[in-house]
Amino acid sequence: MAEQDDTAPLAPGAARTSRFRPPLHWELVACAFSGHELAGTDAGELRPEDALFAREIDGERWHRCLRCDSWVVVPDPVAPAREHPPERDEIELPLRGRPLRDKFVLRLIALDRAFHFVVLGLLAILVFAVASNETALRHTFYRVITDIQTGLGGTARPVKGGFIGRAEELLGAKQGTLRTAGIVLAAYAALEGVEAVGLWLGKRWAEYLTFIATTVLLPLEIYELSQTVTPFKIVALLINIAVVVYLLLAKRLFGLRGGARADRAERERDTGWNALERVRPFQRRPDPV
Repeated sequence: MAEQDDTAPLAPGAARTSRFRPPLHWELVACAFSGHELAGTDAGELRPEDALFAREIDGERWHRCLRCDSWVVVPDPVAPAREHPPERDEIELPLRGRPLRDKFVLRLIALDRAFHFVVLGLLAILVFAVASNETALRHTFYRVITDIQTGLGGTARPVKGGFIGRAEELLGAKQGTLRTAGIVLAAYAALEGVEAVGLWLGKRWAEYLTFIATTVLLPLEIYELSQTVTPFKIVALLINIAVVVYLLLAKRLFGLRGGARADRAERERDTGWNALERVRPFQRRPDPV
């Protein structure tokens, strides 16, 4: 067995840290949700060239997770599907390092955009429905509000402010204005949907689209916050600012920090067999005294 290389990096979660908050290892998070990525568990016999990801020690088979570098004991297969583990070019390596982190973060942003898509889509449908049935809805709305007010001992005077006041303003708008608002909401919903799909698939163009769309709307969000302050508006603004900063710096948009070339180099460094070879190899357990 080769001696331990003390200069090689440790597996995720194995290195000691003096930081108050330990670093988050996305490999461990991914394996916690989807399980380890093991290769050659269905092979009848291990070879010396398989030692990087599968070894037999003291009569036990140890397989290395190709994502988080954990070594786990796997029983010998009862009915082997193959004689030896697959060759390296036959194994599809999972993401790890920065590319895996980016996948998690981009998919969180995609979920946020998917939520916007659903909400804006429903609002667009509501506005179009109001525009198409304006007279009937206005009559029903006023009848219900009048019944509620008189039933509670009040008078049938107009309601100002609040949700009811907003609904009254909506029903009082012109049909052309409502249709225009519906078109704008539908277009915005479609934009959010395209962003969500592109980010979920990890497309570079979706990162640029999301950055531009979010940046353009930041002044409007700040203006809205200056008019009325609500927890929802504050959280939404902070999320969008975080998204813009992350895409601009971490994803190196517009050539910052080396641009796409540096991003590709980083991905190549953290993925592939070279990344697995850089991590300290499995250390044989010491013999009992």
